Amino acid sequence: MERPTDAQLEQMTQAELIDLVKQLLNQLERVQPAISQLRAELDRLKQPAATSRNSSLPPARDQKANQPPRRHKPRGARPGHVRMERPWVDPPTQVIVAHPAQCVCGADLSVVEAQQVERHQLTELPTIKPVVIETQQHTVCCPACGQLQAGALPEGLEATRAFGPRLAAAVAYLQHQQHLGYARTETVLRELFGIDLSAGGQAAIMQRAGQAAQPRVAAIQAQIRQSAVVGSDETSARVDGRTQWEWVFRAAGAVLHVIRASRGVDVIESVMGDARVGTWVCDCWAPQLQAPAARFQLCLAHQIRNLQGLREKCPHLRWARDLQALFREAIHLGKRRLALTADGYRRRVTELERRLQQLIDRPVQNRTARPLLKRYRKHREHLFVFLCDPTVPHHNNDCERSLRASVVHRKVIGTFRSTWGAEAYAALASVADTAKVRGQAVFQTFVELMGPPVLRYLDASSP
Repeated sequence: MERPTDAQLEQMTQAELIDLVKQLLNQLERVQPAISQLRAELDRLKQPAATSRNSSLPPARDQKANQPPRRHKPRGARPGHVRMERPWVDPPTQVIVAHPAQCVCGADLSVVEAQQVERHQLTELPTIKPVVIETQQHTVCCPACGQLQAGALPEGLEATRAFGPRLAAAVAYLQHQQHLGYARTETVLRELFGIDLSAGGQAAIMQRAGQAAQPRVAAIQAQIRQSAVVGSDETSARVDGRTQWEWVFRAAGAVLHVIRASRGVDVIESVMGDARVGTWVCDCWAPQLQAPAARFQLCLAHQIRNLQGLREKCPHLRWARDLQALFREAIHLGKRRLALTADGYRRRVTELERRLQQLIDRPVQNRTARPLLKRYRKHREHLFVFLCDPTVPHHNNDCERSLRASVVHRKVIGTFRSTWGAEAYAALASVADTAKVRGQAVFQTFVELMGPPVLRYLDASSP
């Protein structure tokens, strides 16, 4: 509808003006929903962006700013720092002596004793060649009874095995810990070790590794069930073209990974069985708060980030600032537990509990803050459990770190194309992460997992 000119408006009758106003009102009514939608979108864009500082987003999702060019730093340790050097290997594999033979004046120096020896060590990898052990199983006919008898193959050299435990562990380590796909693993094995191993051979190794890990997974699950404090978390996983969930359950000295089609409490029930733990550490995901535990500790790191997001949206909201500061003060007090007397520590805890209750009881009119206020009123008894029990952490960051490698694996590799692949990955993740928290090497753990050593037969037959 075109806007009438001033002259046209002056010439209009009262009936024509009324009709024009009705048309304008109808047009305004039609565009009003679009205007409301654009205003809402504008308000959303004005809100501060969600980052790892003010939400549960991982740091990888943050927008990275360009850093200024770095100035050239002098080599060596900084002033006041201890100089770090490579440790000497004694004895070295080989020693090459460089002794002067003749002086510039022509004198013979070959028999002169050295006054100073300057040592330098160079580390190198030898050419790696695979070791192939062939078994020849002889079958003979018994001259007494006429029956055929075959020779028994040594342990670890069974005819059903084509790869030794170290080679199988290397494949599992490259794919699982270094996130190499089948094609890249094949390239690494061929170019570094001189081994041609197809994708089918790798798949057979990974399937066997997953099956070999099951007894250890059962032992880890039993340890989780017997633990007093258990933490849990979950992340998404793609299995055979469908979204599933990778759960992690962590206790002292044990980490269990499982991949299930559900994100509900049924996964926790299947893992824990009839067991009931003392304290469950988690975020505010409802199924985790239904875990079989006597009490719960909410992750305060999550709460501090959520309050930071609220502060950025509502900078003048004092309630969010005070509660965030109180959570940080409680964390600091928990770390200083041993530096205080028992009575002094209890007085500090009582004071923090009193201030927490005041903040939760404070009426907050801000609409954006109401969900957090409702959460803390509902889970009041789950906030400061760690102050009463030194074995309970104030966060579940350990669980998040256990899942970080799985997120990297998902981004690099993509999806699990089979159910057994997902099950094998979860089993090996449980074994690997448990080995790490126990201070054990992951590769050596995989070697022990893949069967008895076979190089001993080579050493026994060599001169």
